[in-house]
Amino acid sequence: MTAENGGTRLNKFISETGICSRREADRLIEQRQVTVNGQVAGMGVKVTSADKITINGKPLRAKPQPVYLVYNKPIGITCTTDQAIPGNIVDAVNYKARIFPIGRLDKPSSGLILLTNDGDIVNKILRAGNAHEKEYIVSVDKAITDDFVARMAAGVPILDTVTKPCKVRKIGPKTFNIILTQGLNRQIRRMAEYLGFQVTSLKRIRIMNIALGELKVGQWRELSPRELGVINAMVEGSSKTEEASRLDVPKAARKGPRVGQDGRGKAATPGARSTRPDREKANTGGKRSGAGRRGR
Repeated sequence: MTAENGGTRLNKFISETGICSRREADRLIEQRQVTVNGQVAGMGVKVTSADKITINGKPLRAKPQPVYLVYNKPIGITCTTDQAIPGNIVDAVNYKARIFPIGRLDKPSSGLILLTNDGDIVNKILRAGNAHEKEYIVSVDKAITDDFVARMAAGVPILDTVTKPCKVRKIGPKTFNIILTQGLNRQIRRMAEYLGFQVTSLKRIRIMNIALGELKVGQWRELSPRELGVINAMVEGSSKTEEASRLDVPKAARKGPRVGQDGRGKAATPGARSTRPDREKANTGGKRSGAGRRGR
């Protein structure tokens, strides 16, 4: 075991291997099922990769390589890691290892969402003070007016607060582009409803420097090293878990999935992938067409 001023807290170290959440790691430690270098571990101890850690007598496996995926979520897919819920995003993506979404995209919405196994970057991205941009294309049930655009951009009172000023641009009779820097629950839909409009479709096309591009509905791809480098630069200095926004951080990022809720799927290589292995490959240079229905 390391000194208290060095290393990583044991519960965090265990959760980062992907076998359980920090809360469940705490329970294992409390039940004296965890040893470090042959000694029963106590709460709060810090460890490094040089320490020999066992759980129920079995060696703790190494921390997995970080995974960062870009997914074009269909309408109907729920951004939850609970595989007991039909249409959950874990089954839809069908990745070979445990992953969870960064933020959320409502079930009736579609478009870009990021998934990862890196809890620290999740919270850095989502922390409210970071003000990272998210861009959407939205259609409503009636003609958009200049007043609607101005009021949406200025801020709308919802959920006991007023939304932050944002960028809104009319791009069609009933369609607009909006760029937000916050993530309140069903924010765009609530804003539109306050002004007397109903959202009929909502698609996210960008998060920070990551654009949806030509990725087809239901497909995913791995984040490129260049894209990841830009994200890391953008979140440099951001606070992590303790100061993360509770409004937009999914349970999976705060607690981690339960033991046994690992993502399922075959080994993958970079590139867009099908969310269902039984679908035929589309003629898209190796990419597969995905299936599923979902949105925001």
